[in-house]
Amino acid sequence: MRIGVLTGGSDCPGLNAALRAIVRKGVQSYGDSVVGFLDGWDGVLHDRALELDIPAVRGTLPRGGTILGSSRTDPLTAPDGPRRIAETLRNRGVDGLIVIGGINTLTAAAVLADRHGVPCVGVPKTIDNDIHGTDYTVGFNTAVTVATETIDRLHTTAESHKRVLVVEVMGRSSGWIAVHAGLAGGANCVLVPEFPFDLDRVCGHVESRFQATYSPIVVVSDSALPASGEVDLTGLSGIGEWLGREIERCTGHEARTTVLGHIQRGGTPTPYDRWLATRFGLHAVDAVHEGDWGAMVAVHGASVERVRLADAVSRGKRVDASLYADNEIFFG
Repeated sequence: MRIGVLTGGSDCPGLNAALRAIVRKGVQSYGDSVVGFLDGWDGVLHDRALELDIPAVRGTLPRGGTILGSSRTDPLTAPDGPRRIAETLRNRGVDGLIVIGGINTLTAAAVLADRHGVPCVGVPKTIDNDIHGTDYTVGFNTAVTVATETIDRLHTTAESHKRVLVVEVMGRSSGWIAVHAGLAGGANCVLVPEFPFDLDRVCGHVESRFQATYSPIVVVSDSALPASGEVDLTGLSGIGEWLGREIERCTGHEARTTVLGHIQRGGTPTPYDRWLATRFGLHAVDAVHEGDWGAMVAVHGASVERVRLADAVSRGKRVDASLYADNEIFFG
């Protein structure tokens, strides 16, 4: 068979590990050829691609980013997009397309597979871990590791200066990074979009921590909001800076904010993300050979299984109350 592959949406650690696995499994186990489309769906729309053989992916396992490039191009909104996608695959002789992406990229794959007959198989990747139907997505573990290491380092400087340190982490509409890194890093308060926070209660946790002679660390998802509603972020970097300013105003304790931003998305993937991306890539090739179009590979426990792409992207995966309660034990 001839397999196509693309990486779409935001980059994250582990994409190259998935590409490497797809090429190795396809070429070695099935005798396939593999073509990589450049810059996500844009490469398929404009027929820009390169051949991927084993030498092309050698040494890429620990490398961050993606050797294929990426973009946020949506083929469903492009002029005559579905027809152009199908035509490119037909002209290239592609029997099946492996789509590695987040919610938006995989939503396009689901629609193309189910409504337009484009042979797509999905691989979930996003540091936000917000794709339904899989325990974890490629890139999430690395982002949590980076955030946890940052929190570990900030504890000592917080103690040295008796300051409040606010750590803003990514989380488009879910708080997965915050709850994992906050618990692992010993944060004294974790704020996520699923549960709007009460500023007075946050300040109470801060005061309680200082009374115990320790300096508090507050972790906040960049999409978290106070229960009072919208906040004015004009002139501020985001919710983290706003929160630090408000905590300082309410408590009188000096506060500083660290915004991790794209640091969470870059660099070398953790061993877990390499393992997960590799297994996803291997199983995606099997799905192509079985003609399981519209499927997405997913991890449940230690097992890699398949779910329907349409189901996986039908709703976001959000932090539930029982998981958040584990963090709340350590507030204050």
